[in-house]
Amino acid sequence: MISTSTLSDRRGVWAFALGVIAVTGGVLMHAPMFLMGRHNHFVLAGMPIGWDMILGMIAIVGGIGIAAYGLLPRDIASQLAASQDIVVTPPEDAPLGRAHWMLMAVLVIALIIDIMKPATLGFTLPGMMSEYRVTKSTVSLFPFSALVGTVVGSIVWGILADIYGRKASILLSAVMFVGTSICGAMPSLAWNVGMCFMMGAAAGGMLPVTYALLAEMMPSKHRGWSLVLVGGLGAVGGYFAASGFSALLQPFFGWRILWILNLPTGLSLVLLGAFIPESAKFLLARGRRQEARQVMERFGSNARHVRVAEQIALQRGQSVALTGPAFFGKLFALSLAAACFGLINFGLLLWLPADLVAKGHSVSVSSKLLAESALIAFPTVFVVAYLYSAWSTKWSVVTSLGLTLAGLAGVLWLESSSESSPVLPVALLIVGTNALIAMILPYAAESFPLRIRGRTTGTVAACTKAGGVFAQFLAILALVPPLAVVAVAVIVPTFVAMVLVAIYGKETRGRDLRDLDPDGHTFAATGI
Repeated sequence: MISTSTLSDRRGVWAFALGVIAVTGGVLMHAPMFLMGRHNHFVLAGMPIGWDMILGMIAIVGGIGIAAYGLLPRDIASQLAASQDIVVTPPEDAPLGRAHWMLMAVLVIALIIDIMKPATLGFTLPGMMSEYRVTKSTVSLFPFSALVGTVVGSIVWGILADIYGRKASILLSAVMFVGTSICGAMPSLAWNVGMCFMMGAAAGGMLPVTYALLAEMMPSKHRGWSLVLVGGLGAVGGYFAASGFSALLQPFFGWRILWILNLPTGLSLVLLGAFIPESAKFLLARGRRQEARQVMERFGSNARHVRVAEQIALQRGQSVALTGPAFFGKLFALSLAAACFGLINFGLLLWLPADLVAKGHSVSVSSKLLAESALIAFPTVFVVAYLYSAWSTKWSVVTSLGLTLAGLAGVLWLESSSESSPVLPVALLIVGTNALIAMILPYAAESFPLRIRGRTTGTVAACTKAGGVFAQFLAILALVPPLAVVAVAVIVPTFVAMVLVAIYGKETRGRDLRDLDPDGHTFAATGI
């Protein structure tokens, strides 16, 4: 499953393997319930939960705990203190090698698997409404629960990534994915809502960790486009995977099969962990010098110790880095921009089709607009990656916010004129938001110091869903305002975010992360 070297010096390969086996076994104990519905198109609502399912749930919870025990390092406080005088120089000037391309490919696959999970919600909601015989406002509890989970997961996993390492966080998230597949066999509506939260927590934790890891591994001249391209392809690929599996499997196995898929895809993500490198600094701090050398050789980096005088300067830099208007202004600007994306993507764009139909447009027109959004997003990924790396990281983000504002203004105009064509406003909005989400997390990962990169990127990632949480909360209460009011309400914070990014954002294109990081200094080599 995972080579011994990747988990040595943790609380044991055996513990992690045992945890994965326990979670997988707990999921398989739910299989009889799912198969009971094979003669009824897998409708399970109202069936009693058996003792085997209860034992399976206990095994899943216990397995996740055991896996975490095997992944998390020992003597965290002392090892973190010991690691403060070690600096791993990022491979700023190294050419792209096989290791870099392999890492990019693996992380694209990981993000496709990760993003596919919440994307399937849109394809399961009609089946849930039919099986459980509930209203649209009640079924909105599912995306609401999932989005709350992604907010919590983004923050918690971002913190874990800074403390325990990037790889451990990714693997633990994958194990949770496996556990959430039992939603496909749950006859109870309430249990499904709970599983949506767990799925969201696992999905939300993957994004910030992936961006933080990639930002630290890629050379500066390739860092920008690789971050945007990996994130963009992962997002588009996740949507296509969700829609593809839904079209192929749901007619035969019902909506529940889309949750059952979390078992094979989650286990695939665990296996992909063998190809994801651990942080070299993490390995050095735990005395695993040979493994650290191998990672640094593969990615063209090196390690140095900090002299006493430099350590004092480093500590001063740490105190400055996390205070002041420059830090808080940048974090608030990116978080506000991310929240605006969430309001648009999980609110306005979801409500737009019904609004178009109410204004006299055909269902086929509104459906076609949504279907084409993924096709528009695909070439946008490559254009955005080029502009982000060849022109400017900061001003590319500002431009994406400007396009989003233009799209919002177009929607406002569309609402005031019943004869207006929706094509241009919707296209502008889709291009702007797709460009924004492709860049906002990579830009956040490049903009903050190494020691807090995971948690700050996690905060921004959480905000991309926080806007959606608010939008879905309104849907649950059946208080969705007119689209013109929504457009006006989102235009104001989007404009503020654009201005703040222009003021507080830093240009990161082609720059050494150490120049952008108060932790980065020129250190004397010690032959590590």
